[in-house]
Amino acid sequence: MSTFPPNRDDFDPDRLEKTRQLDALRQEAMARRRTPPSAEAMAKRSLLLKRAKWGLPGLAVFLLISVGIWPEINHLIHQNSAILASMRHAHTDSGMMEHAAYHDLDSHGHPYTITARIARQSEPNRIDMTEPEADIMLHNRQWVHARADNGMYLQHEQTLTLNGHVVIYRSDGVLLNSPSADVDLPQEVIATHDWVHAEGPFGKQDAEGAFMDQRTNTLQFLGPGRTDHFEDLSSAPSSPATPNSP
Repeated sequence: MSTFPPNRDDFDPDRLEKTRQLDALRQEAMARRRTPPSAEAMAKRSLLLKRAKWGLPGLAVFLLISVGIWPEINHLIHQNSAILASMRHAHTDSGMMEHAAYHDLDSHGHPYTITARIARQSEPNRIDMTEPEADIMLHNRQWVHARADNGMYLQHEQTLTLNGHVVIYRSDGVLLNSPSADVDLPQEVIATHDWVHAEGPFGKQDAEGAFMDQRTNTLQFLGPGRTDHFEDLSSAPSSPATPNSP
């Protein structure tokens, strides 16, 4: 019975030859002589070191400055975003503008502001408005606020025509309701030729029209109507509201 030596997986019959080849490669590498770098290569390395010497600190300073001013940059970015968002609401498609506002002075230098949810430039001098509101400062430090469903503003004449659920309030407590009204801004006059219901310190008044002159501080009602005076003012010698028949 013959026996054979066991086969070993880690045994390589060519191991001795491979060892000799590796040793020859090692001796050949050791025998090689390293050539010193040329002057041009040294100059390139020196330039690279100088750039790194100044560039890395400069980059660090730039990063520190960026960290310091980033909150301001972030604020400007959000501010510009808000401006762009507000500009989206105001567009001029076929002469239309949303949330329009007009600021001007009358002939006596008194400021007034007219705003509208929608404004359309139908003609060079005419602006048609949806839900207009006007804030008018008067010469006697009083003010008037007027609003309506629709309106028309003539820029050159500085006149405002209001239509539909017109509400006019004066700072002395006078409140007028009418289907329509015309506002002459330079003359500080408000007039309506439709029925009007007024309330104020004088009482209540229903009439076929009204004329309000802010310069003389008078309020006249036109045509027949109904008057309800407050008792404490019924015996007063004069009243800011006086009925007047045409």
